[in-house]
Amino acid sequence: MIKNIDNSVIESILEKDFYIIIQARMTSNRLPKKVMLPLGNKPVLEVMIERLGAFKEKIIIATTNDGSQQPIVDLCHKLGIKFVEGDVHDVLSRYYLAAQSIGAKSDTVIVRCTSDCPLIDIIESARVIEYFFRVNAEYDYVSAGPHCGFPNGFDTEVFSFRALELAYRNAEEDFEKEHITQYICRNMRVAEYSNSEDFSHWRLTLDEPADYEAINSIYQLFNYQTDFNFSELKKILYSNPEILQINAHVEQIKVG
Repeated sequence: MIKNIDNSVIESILEKDFYIIIQARMTSNRLPKKVMLPLGNKPVLEVMIERLGAFKEKIIIATTNDGSQQPIVDLCHKLGIKFVEGDVHDVLSRYYLAAQSIGAKSDTVIVRCTSDCPLIDIIESARVIEYFFRVNAEYDYVSAGPHCGFPNGFDTEVFSFRALELAYRNAEEDFEKEHITQYICRNMRVAEYSNSEDFSHWRLTLDEPADYEAINSIYQLFNYQTDFNFSELKKILYSNPEILQINAHVEQIKVG
């Protein structure tokens, strides 16, 4: 659990039927092998899993089957994390395979996270998951990310297995298979969700060397501990604004 914070939102959903699928590969174009870069004495992917630690039993790593994935597979074995290996380009099929591997039912809730988010906040992720459980009779999808005021790097997308299966069966374009929720967002019911403050200008995701420098600088200030919360992170960044300038020039790739 995250220290010094109300964990009731985590506890309220722990027994519900949901799984967090994290896509991870070794062949990122801009920063190859980024998921295994060190943050202290742990690789990025392990740090992210620790950040989501209360949900460890619900995490599935969806990695590739192209021969490069062995370090990820080894890490999953070491940590006791479920994983599947699938098509390197068709990420949608990897998510479907991961959901099938745990026997997902039509109303099983699937949470999409990406392995370039080692600062993801479990409380904020839990809140959007809990919100989806409240509205999923009316909506097929909800997400938290820069579009609704969260930092780039807190991204959490939530949808049912039914929606994932419809996307898997019907998506035809390559970008819909690479960016798995594009079909869902374009063809299904999307719920509104927003943060009370706008931190969308904070780039806390890992795509390029400058991102790694910024994220590593943050973890250095936390002595490479992983149990800090969003409030503590905000204090660090308000006190050290130069960190956010390290990667301010990096442009996010547009989807769609």
